[in-house]
Amino acid sequence: MSQSPPTPPDPPFLARLNRRGFRLVMLLDGLAVLGLMIGSMVVRFGTPPWPRYTIDQYAVSIGVSTLIFLVAFYFGGMYEREPRLGGSGAFARAARLSLAAGSFVALLNLVLSGYVRQRGSVTERALPFPISNLIVVIVLMALAVAVNRAVVHAVRTRREGPPRVVLAGSANDLALAREHVVANAADLRVVAEVDEPEDIVETVRRVRATDILLLTPGWLDEWYPRTIGRLDRGDVTLMVRVGGQETLFGLTRLREVAGLPFVLLMPQTMAASRRHFKRLFDLFLVVLTAPVWMLLLLGTAVYQLAVGGRPLIFRQTRVGAGGTTFEMVKFRTMRVDAEAEGGAQLSARGDPRVIPASRWMRATRADELPQILHIITGRMSVVGPRPERPELTEGFEREIAGYTRRHEVPPGLTGLAQIHGRYHTDASYKLGYDLQYLVNWSPVLDLEIIGRTIWVVLSRRV
Repeated sequence: MSQSPPTPPDPPFLARLNRRGFRLVMLLDGLAVLGLMIGSMVVRFGTPPWPRYTIDQYAVSIGVSTLIFLVAFYFGGMYEREPRLGGSGAFARAARLSLAAGSFVALLNLVLSGYVRQRGSVTERALPFPISNLIVVIVLMALAVAVNRAVVHAVRTRREGPPRVVLAGSANDLALAREHVVANAADLRVVAEVDEPEDIVETVRRVRATDILLLTPGWLDEWYPRTIGRLDRGDVTLMVRVGGQETLFGLTRLREVAGLPFVLLMPQTMAASRRHFKRLFDLFLVVLTAPVWMLLLLGTAVYQLAVGGRPLIFRQTRVGAGGTTFEMVKFRTMRVDAEAEGGAQLSARGDPRVIPASRWMRATRADELPQILHIITGRMSVVGPRPERPELTEGFEREIAGYTRRHEVPPGLTGLAQIHGRYHTDASYKLGYDLQYLVNWSPVLDLEIIGRTIWVVLSRRV
């Protein structure tokens, strides 16, 4: 009788938590903020009770401030999984985020204090934690964050062992790197060398490598996107050596490994923490502008119903985040039988299928207004790559390397490609805009694109 294969053991507790987005360093940072706040109060005023306010008021102030610091660190990317090679630059990032969090705490205290005084409260400060103590916490928290990451790095190395590195490149590049690695790298283990680009995936699997140091940057042309995607899915970190030619690309953040300069290839165009921040920012914008878009939506619906008749809403399957499909809605601006012949096809300038009285809606993109409902449900975003039809996406994915990376986030109502391109702009050029947007995303960039979209709409430059 054949026996069933043994059940694989459950992963360690910390590994399971990591998969759910929890990091041990989150707990350490939280304890550090609490410790610095309470410690600074004890140094200044001694043991509780502290002057002027109750212990409950101080507890609320310290608790709120701690939460703000942790939220700032999270959305600032401090809890993304960092590679162990080349250092992380945690101190500089933590200093910026600590300053931002402390400034927000001070501003929040100012606003809340004014509000409670208007309500007749005699409380002078809603968050009584002293500003001078807050400055001390801001300064020391950056150091604490760096120390915490050093501790976590040591724990991870003790649990998993040193990074298992594959050197990949031409024979000359391998020879040069081998001299540097042997002489300068005591914290990694070279487990294999690869001098043919097509051998990398099998070699990584065979030696159970955790990191790849690519010494010949030209190999990226052969590895992108499929090989890099397979390495990413295997949690293998890929770093590329930087030479004189690569510096012309304007690289700003390099990592040093065994005396050689490298740049980290990002496994995703946008980190999970930034995607979550983007989602919150979308909801904020939708709620803030609700009176405006609700009136526009109602007015446009009445007009289109009058000139185009029923059905008012056009539903079409589009590709969303993760490559999954959803039913996108928009106001119907084409004839009902627009695709009776020829099937799916891109819209063109002066498309004869468009209802004449609805051309201005397409020119101003007013037909896209119903998609705000998709933003509320999370299927779409305010700004992002525009959703394409599955029939067209299949062809783009075959013809354009890296096209699937635009599906890492929900598609947008508008996007960088829309304000720079046109309806007829080639998909390969639009992809460049889409990926540039994802890599450089920030709330300020979203606001800039929204502002420029309004200008494009008013000038009908599509």
